[in-house]
Amino acid sequence: MLQLLMRHRGARQTAPRRVFSILTAAVRSVVSPAALVREQAPTTAPDPTDVYAADDMPAVETIAAAAAEFERSADQARRADRGKRAAKKVLDKLPSGTYNGWKVFRTPSSRSTPDLAEITRIFKANGLGKVPMRPCSPSLNVERVEALVLAEVA
Repeated sequence: MLQLLMRHRGARQTAPRRVFSILTAAVRSVVSPAALVREQAPTTAPDPTDVYAADDMPAVETIAAAAAEFERSADQARRADRGKRAAKKVLDKLPSGTYNGWKVFRTPSSRSTPDLAEITRIFKANGLGKVPMRPCSPSLNVERVEALVLAEVA
């Protein structure tokens, strides 16, 4: 599906050839979507270098409380993000103005991000190979599991 949205890199094609290319790309993306993913991330990442040493470990109760708070806060953040996205769908389409006491306007961003399309073009033009990329840091996840209760054998 992603290949349908990408511009073809080749020279001018005839209409039948272009239709054939689009259809084969569509079939390929449906039949083998994993082929569109460049690199599959491992299911778990290694621990960072600054984890607690055995002597510095907090109490199990402290860890459980922190995990519960993390899960509760993450759930609240997800709900807030969903609400924000739903509201943004409406607000993004409004022209600037005041609506029942709410001023809607846009300001230019001071942030900038590298233009990967332009960087890739420059790399190709100068024969520098692929654009070097680095992986993102792993995400911390917390999941509630049932604790094993060991029964004492008399």
